[in-house]
Amino acid sequence: MAGLDTTGSNPDVSLLYDINGLAEDSPDWLAKSVAFVGEYGLLLALVLLVLWCWWGQRKRGALDDAASSVAAVVWAPLAAGIAVLVNVPIRGFVERRRPFKDHDGLDLLVHGKTDFSFVSDHATLAMALGVGLFVANRKFGLVGICLALLEGFCRVFMGVHYPTDVVGGFALGTAVALLLSPLAMAAITPVAKAVGRSGRGGWLVWAKPGEAVAELPRRAASGPDRRDLAA
Repeated sequence: MAGLDTTGSNPDVSLLYDINGLAEDSPDWLAKSVAFVGEYGLLLALVLLVLWCWWGQRKRGALDDAASSVAAVVWAPLAAGIAVLVNVPIRGFVERRRPFKDHDGLDLLVHGKTDFSFVSDHATLAMALGVGLFVANRKFGLVGICLALLEGFCRVFMGVHYPTDVVGGFALGTAVALLLSPLAMAAITPVAKAVGRSGRGGWLVWAKPGEAVAELPRRAASGPDRRDLAA
């Protein structure tokens, strides 16, 4: 399939030159810093944010609450991985060349990009992580979404993507994280509850795994009949 419009009259191209032009006007150290952040730093920050959120969600008072919360956190990186896989056929179908291959005068901050441009993997990953975190915890999710937006800006600033590549990545990451969330939660939550009740791996889901193990014999001793009588 032919690539998206890359003519100079396209607002997408004009915005590309405007944003990338900031790199040429910036000090060399700043441009290189943005390039590092856009290539590695923001994705690393999002991964650390996911780990921080997971650590906090484990401290819920009840096992069931902790398990459902941790399941939502686990879904964030899974959604990001699925979104990138979905992007593989999209890139092959659109076949949009990188902007620096079709436009002169761009300040390219990262070299070696030989694959297609639409949609941006970095933007897809970042937004899927951000929206996935929002499903688990709104505060962490808002921070993650802000980092994803910054990631998109950096990709255009670096000269490796058109703005619409980034917007497409945002849309893809958001769609996967939200639309598949109910199915993912239904599948992951029971597994998280089982892990939380286990003796060795319970700490992965609940900060008080010992209480979950001790709770099992008490439930067995009470039995369904005793609970009915108490009612």
